[in-house]
Amino acid sequence: MTEEAKSMPAAESFEFKAEIQQLLNILIHSLYTEREIFLRELLSNASDALNRIQFEMLTDRDVLDPDAELAIHLQVDEEAGTITVSDSGIGMTRDEIVEDLGTIAHSGAAAFLKQLKEERQTSLELIGQFGVGFYSVFMVAEEVRVRSRSYRVGAEAVEWTSDGGTSYQLAEGEKTDRGTEIVVHLTEEAAEFANLWRLEQIVRKHSDFVPFPIYVGEKKEPVNRRMAPWRQSPQEVTQEQYDEFYKHLTLDFEDPLLYTHLVADAPVDLRSILYIPSRRERGILSPRTDHGLKLYVHNVLIQEYNRDLLPDYFRFIEGVVESEDLPLNISRETVQSSPAARRIRRALVRKLVKELETLAEERPDAYRTFWREFGPFIKEGVATAPASEPGAKDDLLPLLVFHSSKSGTEMVSLGQYVERMTEDQQAIYYVLGDDLKSVAHSPHLDYFRAHDVEVLYLVDPIDSFMVVALQEYGGKSLKNVDDAGLELPKRGEMEEEEVTGAIPEPDFNRLVGRFVQVLGGQVMEVRESHVLTDSPCRLVSPDDVPMRDMSRVYRLLDREFEVPKRILEINRGHPIIANLARLVADTPEAEIINPSIEQLFENQLLMEGLHPNPTEMIPRIQRLMEAATTPAAA
Repeated sequence: MTEEAKSMPAAESFEFKAEIQQLLNILIHSLYTEREIFLRELLSNASDALNRIQFEMLTDRDVLDPDAELAIHLQVDEEAGTITVSDSGIGMTRDEIVEDLGTIAHSGAAAFLKQLKEERQTSLELIGQFGVGFYSVFMVAEEVRVRSRSYRVGAEAVEWTSDGGTSYQLAEGEKTDRGTEIVVHLTEEAAEFANLWRLEQIVRKHSDFVPFPIYVGEKKEPVNRRMAPWRQSPQEVTQEQYDEFYKHLTLDFEDPLLYTHLVADAPVDLRSILYIPSRRERGILSPRTDHGLKLYVHNVLIQEYNRDLLPDYFRFIEGVVESEDLPLNISRETVQSSPAARRIRRALVRKLVKELETLAEERPDAYRTFWREFGPFIKEGVATAPASEPGAKDDLLPLLVFHSSKSGTEMVSLGQYVERMTEDQQAIYYVLGDDLKSVAHSPHLDYFRAHDVEVLYLVDPIDSFMVVALQEYGGKSLKNVDDAGLELPKRGEMEEEEVTGAIPEPDFNRLVGRFVQVLGGQVMEVRESHVLTDSPCRLVSPDDVPMRDMSRVYRLLDREFEVPKRILEINRGHPIIANLARLVADTPEAEIINPSIEQLFENQLLMEGLHPNPTEMIPRIQRLMEAATTPAAA
């Protein structure tokens, strides 16, 4: 026994009730996921005590130590293996310490334990409702000694001691000043916490914005920042302060691309600062191990990576959220599903979307940077917005921008595209491909180039998912230009006659038959094209092919897939087709015919991003080159 213990007055022992013992065992062994949480809970209790005395002194200065600094102190004795947490808060009388520490959850303890057993989960109620956070200290303590003296003048000090077992002891305390002092005797397994540097790190992580100074060791300056910027009015925070807080939060050396500060009291209490980084990847120094927002309650970090308050497609967002309206689980580590959580989520999403729309309008260069880094996330949101969140997909549509056949190096929004449509245009047209260069040369664009109709270029892998969910915008349907059933105005009669006369009908039919013979089951049909002008052929998709665009995604993901059968349309007026028709008519046995047909088909697979192995074309290409360069072929 220590000399300190020998000098204490004889203690009176009290037994915890049976249900309290069971509850204590759950709290110590099952509830918390990180042992360092004990210090957060002790500091939160100390902050509450300081808040209470501060409120009391607004109307009554007749208290013990009225001029004492409202502060929290942390001390460590490495040799003894103890941590001491002391505050100058409201303190406790003997009756109060019995009520607050001896019965844990007061009369609700038995009901709470029953609820734990029935639910078999921890996400029940806010921990403060039961006052059980203090008992997390027994995750690291073999004994805890609490000395407290009430703010009431003349009140006696009291000492409470427990080893987390079946009983606790009460005795007169030796404490002359107001407040509470908690001495934690650490277990051998928790010796790491008897270190001032370690305690500083925990304070900065979990309690950096506790509104009272926290002093560690002999330092004269508090280690916590205290002033939480998200609790201030946006008018009180400067640009430099927003940037500095972002860098503190993320360890990113660069300023954020965008921030938004939201303070609201209705319909839900909400204080938040959200950031969009300037880059998606921020290097090895980034402290992120997961995605999510930092969730605070009463300036205390409750959850480091909260995924519930923003949809998954906004997982690149950094920031903090604080709300008094959120119901938390008993360990204050997980947000429960609730109407308040859904309202907060909706408010944050709307605020982000509004800020991004403003960014696109007022700072287009910055928005291009945003889109380059995070555009695929917005497209993911359009593709995956759940039916349980009505309007979520529509919120994101104004943020979409694309390259197009008319935009050059710029990008165009769906709204801008619709504004530029001609009066007789009934649809928004798009083409899917692997990259901008390949889609710019797509044969599907022949008609649209000839008739000055704009086509959007969709070249991200996620685009194939997105267009399944994005069926229309502004009352205009979205149409893939490879759609075999696409209704387009026919070309003029003279042009039609010129094309028809390019190859005699018998020769053209004979060529179509040769295509069918060579390609066999690789295509559904071979037919004449009525839209091609500059390209020899194209592959089009029948309307009834399910998830036709997903084949491209499977290839990009290196998943096995079967090349979908499509319709091959050939351009009767193209020189290659005319020459092949002539060869089939005059010298049907020519060796160059079949490989040329195969190459034309596989060229289209490559253009469509569907060729399973383009290197297989090399031997055939070399044979065609050899045939083309021999003197006999000249």
